Amino acid sequence: MNELDTPASAPARQAPRKPLLGAIRGVTLTASDLGTVEAAWTGWMGYRVAHRGPIPEAVALAWDAPALAGKPILIMGPESGAPTYLRFVEQETPDDGRTRHAQGWTAVELTVQDSDALHERLKDSPFRVAGPPRTVPTYSYLRAMQAVGPAGEHLNLTWITEKRPDLAVAQSFVDRCFIAVMGVPDLPAALQFYETTFGNGASPIRQLPQFKLAVVVLDDGSKIEIDEQAGPTPRPRAPGALPPGLAMVTFECSDFDRYVDRLIAPPERAAFEPYAGRRVGVMTGAAGELIELVEV
Repeated sequence: MNELDTPASAPARQAPRKPLLGAIRGVTLTASDLGTVEAAWTGWMGYRVAHRGPIPEAVALAWDAPALAGKPILIMGPESGAPTYLRFVEQETPDDGRTRHAQGWTAVELTVQDSDALHERLKDSPFRVAGPPRTVPTYSYLRAMQAVGPAGEHLNLTWITEKRPDLAVAQSFVDRCFIAVMGVPDLPAALQFYETTFGNGASPIRQLPQFKLAVVVLDDGSKIEIDEQAGPTPRPRAPGALPPGLAMVTFECSDFDRYVDRLIAPPERAAFEPYAGRRVGVMTGAAGELIELVEV
């Protein structure tokens, strides 16, 4: 049961005194063809395969996605060896853009060493460039581009041009996910959820020409970007499956026991990345986003 489902008669939970939601350690995406995904990410992004195999039934149940038990999963990580992974699960995924503007997780932001050079590399690749490199307004040390991958995954590819203590500067040409982006209908409510539930504070809300946004601060140079979208729709989800597209984001959690009674299924253990045999469970956020917690 998540916080939004708590009965009115239940005692209010006390917010943590310190941030308990830690670094991003994985993002889970759905893909209709894992072979195409693997060839694209290893061939053009320099990612390496960390694991292939069937999804254990216990893990599928912990995700509240029993239909995925036994389905293939492909886990890849950057050449740098940074312990943050892209996990693609085999699931029919519509290629019609609906997942980009639905509530919940929408895009993966990866840190790269040179977005201009990457732009040239991707011109004749399975990745479609959606926006060429440009310096981010008000952040002169960020030069970012946008692309769409072979599974319809939406990517922000960001060159951090000067070392920053709060951002994960790339250690390989295309490095790890350091920001997960989500869309919500109510930005203040989403920020309050992360602060009240996990104790993680956020930046001030910024008004951009097309939408408002703020970032929730995490560990190890990672963040959650929350965008307030006009009229986002709930993400469609087939029975027993994950939400299509960017389905789930995995975070380290420094007080796992605090959330056990709020998980959508009992916690489980698994050996593949980024679990390493630790307990893991999934809860639902303010906009229906799936938040996977890994015990640390």
